Amino acid sequence: MRAHRPVRAALVAATALLLLGATAPVATAHDKPTLPTSYVLDPAGQAAADVFPEGIAAHGDTFYVGSTTDGTVYRGDLRSPTATPFLPGGADGRTSAVGMKVDGRTLFVAGGGTGLVLAYDVRTRELVGSWQVAPTGAPTFLNDIAIGPRGDVYVTDSLRPYLYRIDARERRTDGVETLPVLVDFTGTALQYTTGFNVNGIVVSRDGRYAVLAQSNTATLFRVRLADRSVSAVDLGGQTVAGDGLVLDGRTLYAVERQGDVGYVVTISLDRSLLRGTVVARTTDATFDDPTTAALSGRSLLVVNSQFGERAAGEAPGPFTVSRVPVPRASGHGH
Repeated sequence: MRAHRPVRAALVAATALLLLGATAPVATAHDKPTLPTSYVLDPAGQAAADVFPEGIAAHGDTFYVGSTTDGTVYRGDLRSPTATPFLPGGADGRTSAVGMKVDGRTLFVAGGGTGLVLAYDVRTRELVGSWQVAPTGAPTFLNDIAIGPRGDVYVTDSLRPYLYRIDARERRTDGVETLPVLVDFTGTALQYTTGFNVNGIVVSRDGRYAVLAQSNTATLFRVRLADRSVSAVDLGGQTVAGDGLVLDGRTLYAVERQGDVGYVVTISLDRSLLRGTVVARTTDATFDDPTTAALSGRSLLVVNSQFGERAAGEAPGPFTVSRVPVPRASGHGH
């Protein structure tokens, strides 16, 4: 029997090596793969060379980005460096896609100057809701969307002094409904002036407040949704020319476009969301006219619009979305 011990030992050793090899992947199964830090929008259609994206929505590992030029909505996966067309431009009157949010399996898209808000089932791509601003003849630009904890959908208008709301119980339509006005800002602390006014919007987790960015006055406002009262947010003398907004608890991230660079401004708000402190302005080498962002885990997905190239009549580069770490509330980024 002793003569077989070396063979037996060799078999045991070989078996141990096989088991080790078989279990090695399990030890690294929880290690997340390295994610891209930039995502290219794969262009399509007549606007292939000039997507000029603006809005973004994220849910899990999936994100959606819209073209302001032809209304194409692109869909991407955080693990893949390329986002591809999901909803073709021009369909359902969607000739421009600006702000957007996804809630469950429904994607809401603000249509800018078309005055349309459209809702799609992200599984079937079916149009499930359509709303149009009242035909007053006044210019309109539906800019951004936020969704409250009950499922109510809030929409800003950069040209008409209104905040719209689609009730959570009325998020599906058979045809085109009139977009309901929740707040008329006329006579409030928020006064519309020449240019693009209210832009980004977020709603607090408890659904009590909305925070709005008035871009052309570099001011933030809080709306108490129960009584529709409007107050300026006191930033201690600081100004924030916010475009898109992201709210995480009482930390507000405002995308501030300043030329081709732009910043993510981190603001610490008090419990009432009426006072805040600017604690950081963070930029990134990949930013190119950033407009808005979406929170995805510990990252912000930031849209690079290249609006500066469009205004200057210059040929744009590939259109991208940057993935950057969520800025820390202390210190300044570079």
